[in-house]
Amino acid sequence: MRIGLTYDLRSWYLERGYTMDETAEFDKEETVAALEVALSTLGYETERIGNLFELVTQLAAGRRWDMVFNIAEGLYGDGRESAVPALLDQYRIPYVFSGPVVMGVSLNKYLARLVVEAAGVPVCPGIIAASVADLDQASSLAFPLFVKPVAEGTGKGINSNSVVRNRDSLVTVVTGLLETYHQPVLIEEYLPGREFTVGVTGTGSEARVTGGMEVICMDDLPYSVEVKENYEDYVKYEVYDEAVRGECDAVALGAWSALGAVDAGRVDMKADRNGRICFIEANPLAGLNPVHSDLPMLSRMNGMGFETLIELIMNSAKKRYGLA
Repeated sequence: MRIGLTYDLRSWYLERGYTMDETAEFDKEETVAALEVALSTLGYETERIGNLFELVTQLAAGRRWDMVFNIAEGLYGDGRESAVPALLDQYRIPYVFSGPVVMGVSLNKYLARLVVEAAGVPVCPGIIAASVADLDQASSLAFPLFVKPVAEGTGKGINSNSVVRNRDSLVTVVTGLLETYHQPVLIEEYLPGREFTVGVTGTGSEARVTGGMEVICMDDLPYSVEVKENYEDYVKYEVYDEAVRGECDAVALGAWSALGAVDAGRVDMKADRNGRICFIEANPLAGLNPVHSDLPMLSRMNGMGFETLIELIMNSAKKRYGLA
């Protein structure tokens, strides 16, 4: 089976003048190389495609693949993670990971909250603000609050100012985020408890947890893009313990099912002031750097190697398309 690889290589964009912030979610060469090795070891033939622009060029030239292993994050807009899956759907080319609707809803953290909460999964109180005028709705929330762009990943837009403790700070932080990211801002009651991320593989009733880990940021720093990129200095990761494992797994599988995500991904969660584990966000397009990305890391910490993780992803995708 010939597998095409779609991805956003950070160096490709930096060479063309894009900024470090614009490319914060993109991959390094080592990630693509690791996927090639794992897939080849599993018996697949691989071919590099590249990003959306390169995919369009190759499709127009008549190139086709038996399946695409898609880790392309996209560049602009809240549908950026949906672009490659939507294009592949039109060409009826199978691909791994969720389709455009699931990608779009999950990237918009407010929409994801609505879907997950409707399914009975715990979430903390929150609102969305498209302008400062919308902050009147925040009167129903209890300070401190946590503020972030509604449709960013990798901790973009999150820093030490993200936890706000009064109305004046809220106005200042929201104004800055609206001006910087040109998208609505999600405002939630701050969750002061322990933070976890849980991996899921599979689809529908066959979805299973690959493991989970606790994310412990030094000095109560938020899990921002700077902290993630320098995690060895700021973050300690530990396998989640038996006291919380069942509750964390239930939140992860409940959110995964509610969103209709497939193949593999990650669900982030945090405990509220009463110790209840609450859904934060889902990532159906989780990073796959075998060393540094959370999904391979937590899987490894729970006894699952990178090659096995890739095998589970491929098996799930092939079964969905009737190719198993």
